[in-house]
Amino acid sequence: MDISTIIGFICGIVFVITSIMINGRLGLFFDLPSVMITIGGTFASVLISYPLNKFLNSLKSARLVFKTQEFDTGNIIQKIIDLANIARKEGLLALEEAAQSMEDKFLQKGILLIVDGTDPELVRNILETELAFVEGRHKEVQGFWETVASLGPAWGMIGTLIGLINMLDQLNDPSSIGPSMAVALVTTFYGSVLANFISTPIANKLKIRSSEEVLLKEVMIEGLLSIQAGENPRIIEEKLKAFLSPTLRDTVNEKDEGEAKAGE
Repeated sequence: MDISTIIGFICGIVFVITSIMINGRLGLFFDLPSVMITIGGTFASVLISYPLNKFLNSLKSARLVFKTQEFDTGNIIQKIIDLANIARKEGLLALEEAAQSMEDKFLQKGILLIVDGTDPELVRNILETELAFVEGRHKEVQGFWETVASLGPAWGMIGTLIGLINMLDQLNDPSSIGPSMAVALVTTFYGSVLANFISTPIANKLKIRSSEEVLLKEVMIEGLLSIQAGENPRIIEEKLKAFLSPTLRDTVNEKDEGEAKAGE
């Protein structure tokens, strides 16, 4: 489970509920018609915007923010260096056996293309095309949640307008004005919560996960093409470290130094 997501949601709920209860009653903030208009109206608009299959798939993506996805770029670089050493000692054909044990299908596909003697430019085109489609699918899902975030406050305002119209219709009863105004404003509250506490954070988390996965696959592509070109494993390692942040680069260097000492 992704701890930061869980802590964030719990803290947000606790802060909102506590702030309500300090100065008011929690019951005032629950109104079924407001829920129907804001939540129902928002997702009805999104459903109009997206085909049903894409709507359902994007909706399911919300569960991804609660799961930890490991994109260990340093580990992938080490695997590529190991493959480079095998190719240097035994030839490219020896990589086929190593490919069978690879869990990452993208890396495995790239290795098999190299083993088959595919032209380097074609290997790059095939892998980059697949990467582009992966990135496109990710952006589509991110766009779904960004659409929800943009429509939520708008539907909250629609609910508020409906509440105000109902309130104005009952001006002959002064005692109903306060409660009616409160209900009208609750829909704006729901719209803001939907946009800023749910949809936008989900979209941002998915963007971060996507950028990490894309970076990982770019490292794989560059590493595989370097192996195919017959470059020295040490040169390949230094080239791939350029993709990493200084902190991650230092971590990989420390790992290499530890392995070197262990081998002495």
